[in-house]
Amino acid sequence: MHITNLISQYFGKFAKTQFPSFIQTIINNGYVKFLGLNMSEFKNPKHYKSLNLLFTRELEIAREINTDENVVISPTDSLITECGAVKDDTALQIKGMEYSVEELLTYHCSSNFDKVKNGSFMNFYLSPKDYHRYHAASDFTLKKLIHVPGKLYPVNLKYLNKELDLFVQNERVILECENNGKLFYMVFVGALNVGQMVFDFEPRVETNTNAQELKVYEYENLEISKGDCLGYFKMGSTVVMIWENDSVKIEELLNQNVKFGQKVATIN
Repeated sequence: MHITNLISQYFGKFAKTQFPSFIQTIINNGYVKFLGLNMSEFKNPKHYKSLNLLFTRELEIAREINTDENVVISPTDSLITECGAVKDDTALQIKGMEYSVEELLTYHCSSNFDKVKNGSFMNFYLSPKDYHRYHAASDFTLKKLIHVPGKLYPVNLKYLNKELDLFVQNERVILECENNGKLFYMVFVGALNVGQMVFDFEPRVETNTNAQELKVYEYENLEISKGDCLGYFKMGSTVVMIWENDSVKIEELLNQNVKFGQKVATIN
């Protein structure tokens, strides 16, 4: 096991511990103040019985989302660290740091490699202060989930700029999706101190364990609606979206903060 996995497991044990209420309130309030969390859409910090429950907090005020069927919305509250065109098989984790889309998606997606060549991509970085739940960016049929064990390097800007193939090295969960016959992928990348990535529709997925084997789950007629909650990170991390060639036109959002529900692309 890599040291990043061990650190994350120990931090996960601390984060899920439910301390006596007065101690937990101090921890929660300290976390909120230190990171500058905006809690206006959530419960008071004292209501969360562990740091994990604060990390994975649900919205108390429903977000308005763009319901136009041709609009792709942001799946998360996050910073767009990179976006643009896949050049043949190459995408960017950040400017100047390339990686292979085929390596990211693994050989289990090989039948679709030609479709995503020269497609589009967008990287959504969730900082520890962000709302940690992730949602469906559009209506889709879920075809496959692939869980790839790996390391848990940080995915902040510092590490994106120095660690080659960071997204490919890290543990990740890949969703293979189809919208009106067009393919796209949502790739959920683990990171340091992310105790788990949870998927509400697939309880068999257990991340940040001692697992070494890649696992694939296939589905028939599993329909997901835009805005549906898919699950959550147990701290900040990254979602990478990759679309089939000529299927979407992405917005110019590089280095901008986006909110779940906000338009990020238009379906062609």
